[in-house]
Amino acid sequence: MDLEKHPAAPAPAPAAGLRASDADRDRIAQILGDAVAEGRLTAEEHSERLDTLYAVKTVGELEALVRDLPAPGGAHAPSSAASSYAGAPGQPAETLVAVCSSSSRKGRWRPGAHTRAVSVMGDITIDLTQAVFEQQVTEINVTCVLGNVEVLVPENVTLRGYGSGILGNFEVRGMSRGETDPQAPVVIVRGFSLLGNIEARPKPGARLVDLARKLRKNLDG
Repeated sequence: MDLEKHPAAPAPAPAAGLRASDADRDRIAQILGDAVAEGRLTAEEHSERLDTLYAVKTVGELEALVRDLPAPGGAHAPSSAASSYAGAPGQPAETLVAVCSSSSRKGRWRPGAHTRAVSVMGDITIDLTQAVFEQQVTEINVTCVLGNVEVLVPENVTLRGYGSGILGNFEVRGMSRGETDPQAPVVIVRGFSLLGNIEARPKPGARLVDLARKLRKNLDG
């Protein structure tokens, strides 16, 4: 019997053809967020890669988006301010549920990287106009059946939408307004509506100013 101890083999890297998980997408979104905060990517490049991030299916396709960028913690690690703004993957998702009722999240609050909203013959309002964003990318996943879900964001936040409706409506308006500011948080709304309505839009007159100013001050200092 061979009693000699052998060092444990390192865990294999995910195969390129493996289907991407939410954690995989969070990791790539963090690298992209760090890159735009450092000036390695322009706002337009960041927007294009972010669109691709939520469209591709495999780990290999995700890795291709950051092949020319440094990994977090590497030789070219981003500043602490940029890293904290990118957010930590794996945060628990906040869930809003309205079944024949109403639910809302508004005022001065701190949305996590992921929020889920489920409306069944109910109304949900997610108002981000006074929210404090602690990560570059905030994703809201919506399921709406015979209900109504409304998402409001500041005018200078980058808004993205991916969804569909069956005998219902999925609409994201003002998707390009925040792209001129590379430090602007990105809000992604993903949803499915069945005989219901999902709408995401900027709220006129509402602008996010304090977080962007603080981030620029930390990076410049």
